[in-house]
Amino acid sequence: MTDQTFKLPDLGEGLTESEVLNWKIKVGEHVALNQVIAEVETAKAVVELPSPFAGVVQEIHAQQGEVVQVGGPLVTFGGEESVQDTESVSSEAQRTPTLVGYGAPASTGARPARKSRPVRPAQPVTVEHHKEQRSAVTRCTPPVRKLARDHGVDISALAGSGEDGLVLRRDVQEAIDARHGSNEGANTVDKSGSQRPVGTEDRHIKITAVRRATAKAMVQSAFTAPHATEFLTVDVSESMALIERMRSHPLMSDAKLNITTLAALVVTRLLRTYRALNSSWDEAADEIIEYGSVNLGMAVASDRGLLVPVVKNAQDLPLPELAAALGEIISQGRAGSLSPAQLSGGTFSITNVGVFGVDAGTPILPPGQAGILALGQVKRRPWEYRDEVALRHTMTLALSFDHRVVDGKEASEFLSGVGSVLEDPGLMNIFI
Repeated sequence: MTDQTFKLPDLGEGLTESEVLNWKIKVGEHVALNQVIAEVETAKAVVELPSPFAGVVQEIHAQQGEVVQVGGPLVTFGGEESVQDTESVSSEAQRTPTLVGYGAPASTGARPARKSRPVRPAQPVTVEHHKEQRSAVTRCTPPVRKLARDHGVDISALAGSGEDGLVLRRDVQEAIDARHGSNEGANTVDKSGSQRPVGTEDRHIKITAVRRATAKAMVQSAFTAPHATEFLTVDVSESMALIERMRSHPLMSDAKLNITTLAALVVTRLLRTYRALNSSWDEAADEIIEYGSVNLGMAVASDRGLLVPVVKNAQDLPLPELAAALGEIISQGRAGSLSPAQLSGGTFSITNVGVFGVDAGTPILPPGQAGILALGQVKRRPWEYRDEVALRHTMTLALSFDHRVVDGKEASEFLSGVGSVLEDPGLMNIFI
């Protein structure tokens, strides 16, 4: 059997390159069909690559940390066991979707063209299997593990401060800083000979794929779509009281209800009326695309950078299901376990800057979207209420929109509508 080279596949959504985070194989090792051989980081997600070949690893073509273009060589398999499934077929013609969007073809039951020596049965690539594998082996996300490896920090020696002992970036950084402190004392000497405190040294940080993609997208959006932003501060005391009542209801006991999920519900319903905000400017086709469904993006701050996972067809989800869907993608985003498909296809986005104690901001549109809503922190302020001044829960909303697609009147009416329902949640009956 001739040698077979596994080339980096197209992982979907037009991604052109990936960075090799770590290899799970070595030269001379036998690999089974669909065995996970590497973790790579695209501009959107960390992905585990299953092998489309069974055989012995002859050569690994890319080093950890190296960026490989789609179609570039990753691994060469050789020996008599270098076979691709039980059929002699074209890999291009037999690709089928798997967890990462690419995998070896499924057997059709036909007689094999050549029988190989028995190999270890391949485990099916399923979401459940990967979750078990991660919980048993991986105590941190790949980018955090790479940071530790680059600085010689032993992950297994760290007590993770994240959920279920997950080692976070800050845990690794503390270990790095502590080691520098123990090795160099309380101060370091710069080139001029003067002393300065530890931690003030210059740091050169490699630009990750996610950071590079985010920067490119933000520049493209800021200098392509003419942004306009409107602000509205509203009294959300009634909404906060409603959320507390719903949390104690048996039907809502498992739902992660908060002001963000309530705002998301209102937004997805109102976008059915204000469709210009759920649209896209298509320069090439010379048309505006008004989407029939709301694929809601939710900005998530993660160790890998800013991610915007998407809940598809959010306009059809009742509040408990919408809350569950948002909670799931936010948790996956922070854990670094989102797939490329979950980070694509958004038509309108929400970002909650209030979780950082910020009152308001001017959000930049994700490329291809005509609207994004920023939610500020809920804060008690003196507010006019029933002809008196009282302490009320207030929040500032900031709507950025593409002025090529959305007129100020429509944007203002939409923002006012969101604010009106959050002030008086009884109005939700109009939209739901």
